[in-house]
Amino acid sequence: MNLFDLSGEVAVVIGGTGVLGGALAEGLASAGAAVAILGRSAERGEARASAIRAAGGRAQFVAADALSREDLRRAHGVLRDALGTPSILLNAAGGNDPAVTVTDARKLEEISLDAWRANFDLNLAGGVLLPCQEFGPALCAAGRGSIINIASVSAHVPLSRVVTYSAAKAAVLSLTQFLAREWAPKGVRVNSITPGFFPAEQNRKLLFQDDGSPTDRTRAIWGHTPMGRFGRSEELVGAAVFLACERASSFVTGTDLRVDGGFLSQTI
Repeated sequence: MNLFDLSGEVAVVIGGTGVLGGALAEGLASAGAAVAILGRSAERGEARASAIRAAGGRAQFVAADALSREDLRRAHGVLRDALGTPSILLNAAGGNDPAVTVTDARKLEEISLDAWRANFDLNLAGGVLLPCQEFGPALCAAGRGSIINIASVSAHVPLSRVVTYSAAKAAVLSLTQFLAREWAPKGVRVNSITPGFFPAEQNRKLLFQDDGSPTDRTRAIWGHTPMGRFGRSEELVGAAVFLACERASSFVTGTDLRVDGGFLSQTI
């Protein structure tokens, strides 16, 4: 028996147009799942779905804004008709906004409430709440399923500069545990993955100079990470497949799985 076979499952990846979300979508597809990629960028979404199909998998891109319940409801109907009833929901939408990043030129008290709310909502409402409100009841009605939320090391220990992102990701962990408790009796498991530092477009300016050399922040991160490097997007795939596959993780819910190169294992 293959513990990590997702054949016959249908996975919805919210934010599958991003770097990490796209890699996770490909990883679930490589394990046998049919994958619906939801996001706002048709160009990136179609490219990712095409790559999955070219590799022999089943995938479809459906345009949707994670902050729009109407979009999610429409996308749910489209993907259900195209691929079947979802049994896996992976929430990978989110990110930090430079408008709420604390810098030498912008102190915490100078961040506007509107900017704070927008970034907080992206990571909590769009990142977990709204997708779970739309897809969670269907999983509960089926009596089985796996929901995987993407947290962050900053949810455990707030990082400098990214104050709104850190607060929102801490809330993601709390909501994950709440949903795990609520939906376990209905056969639905809810867990999170805490990635360490994985370079993406949203944080590239914080991590690298224009010439590609590492910033002081990058050197600090590497110095604090026992493995001494950034993570690679494909290194999140095993954790996602484990949590998605019922045979492998049938008694795992309310858990946060860290994939951080040891970042949270030390203080100094």
